[in-house]
Amino acid sequence: MATSVSASSIANCSIPSSSSSSSSSWCIVSSSRVTWRRRDSCRAMVQVQTGAPAAYAKEMERLSAKESLLLAFKDAGEFEGLVSGKTTEYQRIDVNERITGLERLNPTPRPTTSPFLEGRWKFEWFGPGSPGLFAARVIFENFPSSLANFSKMDVFIKDGNAKITANTTFLNSIESSVILSTKLSVEGPLRMKEEYVEGILVSPTVLEDRVPEQLKGALGQAVNVLQQLPVPLRDALSNGLKVPLSGSFQRLFMISYLDEEILIIRNTSGIPEVLTKIETSPSPLGESNLEYES
Repeated sequence: MATSVSASSIANCSIPSSSSSSSSSWCIVSSSRVTWRRRDSCRAMVQVQTGAPAAYAKEMERLSAKESLLLAFKDAGEFEGLVSGKTTEYQRIDVNERITGLERLNPTPRPTTSPFLEGRWKFEWFGPGSPGLFAARVIFENFPSSLANFSKMDVFIKDGNAKITANTTFLNSIESSVILSTKLSVEGPLRMKEEYVEGILVSPTVLEDRVPEQLKGALGQAVNVLQQLPVPLRDALSNGLKVPLSGSFQRLFMISYLDEEILIIRNTSGIPEVLTKIETSPSPLGESNLEYES
């Protein structure tokens, strides 16, 4: 006949030695109960429920790694420090180390078809060879920071298409942007191909209240010249200068990390780009309609 005692009584149980008589007992120990049975020896079988605590610990590690990466961006001067070249080598290696640490905790096994991918993302980090860093360097090498400022770059992803917008401010009073339209193709659970479709140089917007006093006269003359242009040309300029890019540029990249807040991609050279989400797609997504053939 078996007798059961609670797990809290385990510390008070005594186990007979091997020289005891046949009346000695053996026990089965679970995470909740201890059952004693009369046998020739005493054995302990322990069942420990580790699934839930392990998953919780991994999630806490992932959240901590995300917070650590965002703090590293801040310490490195954020977007402005990156594109202006003020980020130090130590800050770069620190950020790259934290990127690698977060990638190994990727919670999305098939990011290329995940609904998390769609929405508007802000570029936080890109390394040498990245199109974003190349554009930034062109601006800063040709214009002093007092004249031009590469303020931000973001991308909107929806239905297999992406629009990358780079915003530049001249003289702190003239805002201009370049928009690249691309097509995304899924080539596997992690890999995608990006084909550039069109580039648009958006007509500059003048913030009149910020125009320096010494430039207001020149600005007025420029406005008068634009108003005297033929209507078709004036309309074309107001809608932005479009440059067809189909078949000209394309690239392959891999999504190494994706959740509802952070996206990390690597190009064919392994250089990472990190983006943070600033808004989700305006319409319900459910499952993404992107597909691929294995």
